[in-house]
Amino acid sequence: MSHAHAHARSTPTPAPAARLSSLTGMRFLAALLVFLFHLSLLDAYSTPGGEHGPFAAAMKNGGWAGVTFFFILSGFVLTWSARDKDNAPAFWGRRIAKIYPNHVVTFVLALVLYASANATLDRAVPNFFLLQAWIPRDDVFFSINNPSWSLSCELVFYLLFPVLHRWVSRIEARRLWWWAAGVAAAIVVLPLIAQLVPAGAAFGPNHANSPLYGHSINQMWFVYIFPPSRVLDFALGILMARIVLSGKWIKLGVLPAFALTVIAYVVSLKVPFLFSLNAVVVIPFALLIAATAARDAQGVGTVLGGRVWVWLGEVSFAFYLVHQTLLSFTQERLGFREADSVAEAVGVAALVAAVSLLLAWLLYVGVERPAMRAWSRRARARQPKNASALPAEPKNASALPAEPKNASVLPAEPKNASALPAEPKNASALPAEPKNVSALPAEPKNVSALPAEPKNASALPAEPKTAIRDVREDGEKSEKAVTADAS
Repeated sequence: MSHAHAHARSTPTPAPAARLSSLTGMRFLAALLVFLFHLSLLDAYSTPGGEHGPFAAAMKNGGWAGVTFFFILSGFVLTWSARDKDNAPAFWGRRIAKIYPNHVVTFVLALVLYASANATLDRAVPNFFLLQAWIPRDDVFFSINNPSWSLSCELVFYLLFPVLHRWVSRIEARRLWWWAAGVAAAIVVLPLIAQLVPAGAAFGPNHANSPLYGHSINQMWFVYIFPPSRVLDFALGILMARIVLSGKWIKLGVLPAFALTVIAYVVSLKVPFLFSLNAVVVIPFALLIAATAARDAQGVGTVLGGRVWVWLGEVSFAFYLVHQTLLSFTQERLGFREADSVAEAVGVAALVAAVSLLLAWLLYVGVERPAMRAWSRRARARQPKNASALPAEPKNASALPAEPKNASVLPAEPKNASALPAEPKNASALPAEPKNVSALPAEPKNVSALPAEPKNASALPAEPKTAIRDVREDGEKSEKAVTADAS
């Protein structure tokens, strides 16, 4: 990650509006990795104790890796789709509209299908309000709908993004790689810092099939669940996006980056537990995401940018939220705890995955997408009222002189500036909007001094309307671009 290497092999600056279709498809692979990890924890696919069989052994870090990928990707995509005209409240509204309706529906679904027996108030309330990641108790942060703990972190990311994005935007392009290296190093050493956290209680028999079993709850929570710790992953994604957007990306291809990721995952299976959570895979993931985005931005793309993969990526968030509920329902309510053959095990897994995908699609078209569209309509409905209050584009508005004696030199629109003069008899006929007319500092003694051109004076009221329409259309385009890319 040296500055010299990055500078020597930097790539042209891509257009930030480029769609990252391959990364959308890659989101489903990360969600699938989490699904396979949770599948491996079921009794039918795992053996309690140290020896879990080849499938469970291979998948034991899949959940950690998938969530780490999501956190880095979140920072990357939000930075890629950020617009200068956007504001913090609008951004927060869009993000809440995306995640919270799905969370509420899957929260209720989990309660109905299997979780109601253990849903005490001290667990359900933090879970419902997405505060569970702040509480270092496994029966809280892994309560009700297990995967929703990550949304608790995402809320913190969204809250901090306007500030983090502003800070990172101020970093000189030539220093971005140094900052990215520093954040990645902080993530790698975090497990060492966690050793200073009192070990406390260990994950008990309810995690007997999990790699968590026997390890410190407090230390695992500090490295993997605690939102301030996971902000580092999110910030790394922001930095990597800035590196690509500023043209400082090194020419590392997608396949080499993917190979590094596979190697890192294999290594993560052999390292001490706290390091296996995300320290080993975080750098390869950051490189893979940036390499894939750079390829998409160049218009080359990958197979993951195809229509099917993009569709899977679009429903991946809902798939992530719903799959654990169906897996738990299959074991706890349907009693599937042992498979008589490999074919049966594979068949049940495929069936649960298919039903999860169907429910994910229903959530996407019936909850997530309508919620996003409703928010966009609401934002557009507010835009005209705000736009109509602007008499001109900001850069021109600042130039409007307040003194009547300067009214004759108003630099409103170059082509119409000469048409500004109006005689008193025509000025009274101007159909301008009241708040804009009142802004015209017309006094009889000054108006009379203006050369009269009646045919042009009648064109005067068209200017405010045009300016208002331009502002409105520009605002709508910005809103659509951010919503589409950031979703």
